[in-house]
Amino acid sequence: MARAEPKPINLALQGGGAHGAFTWGVIDRLLEDGRLAFEGISGTSAGAMNAAVYADGVVKGGADGARQALADFWAAVARAGQASPIQRNPINLLFGDWSLDNSPSYLFFDLMSRLASPYEVNPLNLNPLRDLLEAQVDFARVESCWQTQLFVSATNVHTGRVRVFRNPEISADTVMASACLPFMFQAVEIDGVPYWDGGYMGNPALFPFFDCCTTSDVLLVQINPMERAETPKTAREILNRVNEITFNASLMKEFRAIEFVSRLIDQGRLDGTDYRQVRLHRIQDAEAIKSLSASSKLNAEWAFLTRLRDLGRDAAGQWLDTCFDRVGERSTVDITDML
Repeated sequence: MARAEPKPINLALQGGGAHGAFTWGVIDRLLEDGRLAFEGISGTSAGAMNAAVYADGVVKGGADGARQALADFWAAVARAGQASPIQRNPINLLFGDWSLDNSPSYLFFDLMSRLASPYEVNPLNLNPLRDLLEAQVDFARVESCWQTQLFVSATNVHTGRVRVFRNPEISADTVMASACLPFMFQAVEIDGVPYWDGGYMGNPALFPFFDCCTTSDVLLVQINPMERAETPKTAREILNRVNEITFNASLMKEFRAIEFVSRLIDQGRLDGTDYRQVRLHRIQDAEAIKSLSASSKLNAEWAFLTRLRDLGRDAAGQWLDTCFDRVGERSTVDITDML
């Protein structure tokens, strides 16, 4: 019996530092399954890195090549992390806490980021992550990737608007711009325009799918918690929650727009031939991610990255078991529950 053609779907990949290893696991499991074809991928920060690495690998060697490229990239991240001065302290190691909250080096760098800008602390603009990215990714292959359309978001520092870069424009510069946290790195200039992290205005941007892709199915890989039951009390808890809300704000706005258009189509107030109903899907492990401190986004230990990978693989496997049959038919999450 011939295998059915893969179902097309668009992937929306959030940013989140080392937590992007969860997304690695999701993509790895979906590629292993083989029943989905990624028409488009929109990624921000770590999501943009996963997207670029995927494109490089899929051009080189198909689905297996993409899986290997992702594994190689995250292994390189772990090797580079061994040389980082920011490490867990012995107490965290003893109790299996992946947080860096009690690490003296992390606390020092966190304080310095609030007292001095990266232009003062790092005037030469050294960034080991850029060197790693250039060593791991052949951007000529990314530019030529015909299998999947890529959309990488960055925030224009001057205008505050989102800029979405597509395959022919994607380079180490554009990916680093998408991941440029302004308190840690100097703005990345592209054609004379400075850019910061895309998460401020698109984490990730969904609108490119509607203009450039034919499928109406969007699968969000979410690694930034939307909700928390507890009220933050400490200064660090408050700051962490503010960051979560900030980096989900643009996504929430797009959800509202999608819900509004869908409601108008259902009511017959918009022509369904000119406007599409978006079929939304989501993969997450909300409880596991919520249990992690924001500081763990800087933890590049291989044991931590592979744990996140395995969580992502498990979450993707559960989603395939329960939701795959509805891809192409209807949404598997109620968008109104997110608003």
